[in-house]
Amino acid sequence: KLCEGILNILENDTKTSRQVACLEALRILSRDKKVLVPVTTKRNMQILMKLAKLDTVEDPLERVSEFPVIVEALKCLCNIIFNSSVAQKLSLELNLAAMLCSLLQECKDRPLVDDIKCFDLRLLFLLSLLHTDIRAQLRQELQGVQVLTQALESSLSVRWTEEYKVAEDRDRPPLSLQETDCAIEALKALFNVTLDSWNVHSKNESHQFRYMAAILRHCLLTTGPTEEKTEELH
Repeated sequence: KLCEGILNILENDTKTSRQVACLEALRILSRDKKVLVPVTTKRNMQILMKLAKLDTVEDPLERVSEFPVIVEALKCLCNIIFNSSVAQKLSLELNLAAMLCSLLQECKDRPLVDDIKCFDLRLLFLLSLLHTDIRAQLRQELQGVQVLTQALESSLSVRWTEEYKVAEDRDRPPLSLQETDCAIEALKALFNVTLDSWNVHSKNESHQFRYMAAILRHCLLTTGPTEEKTEELH
């Protein structure tokens, strides 16, 4: 009942501070699988997806004041999908992976969106881990390898000297914590999406994997803000 009440408020209340407070409460409650059973419905998933700006055509990513709401909604979706097999199935029906890829593209070259990117990537990682059909959809229909590689490239601030050669800057400062976390989430999602890609057939796939290999090499030469984060990145 408490979760249903929170979702009803979220559906009707447009005040940012109340939305964030409600989403924070829902995020804590959504760690309990028993609580999720009655509230994991198509309607409730759609409420959270709308707050996460996952329909960027109808509701573009414009107002910075809404960014905390987007981040909290994505965090809630991460918990719900991780803890609910029903939510995992609904994710495919609601085309969640495609919407996450669109939001990721919308974040490209924008300031102040690192947290949005990070939890978007985390949700793509969870979906590709927990649902084999979504993993296949990402690889075959949504150009997931390209989208995730570009997200990794952006997080690492890659500069190219040749087609498959990244510029090396030994004096470059370590990545920030946000950049490192985004890179880690992109790597985890990429691992899942490319898990069954040992046999590369097309010229485009060959290009994409050579491109990704150059970025991965650069990643191994990159340091994070702490020794522990660098180890996690590598």
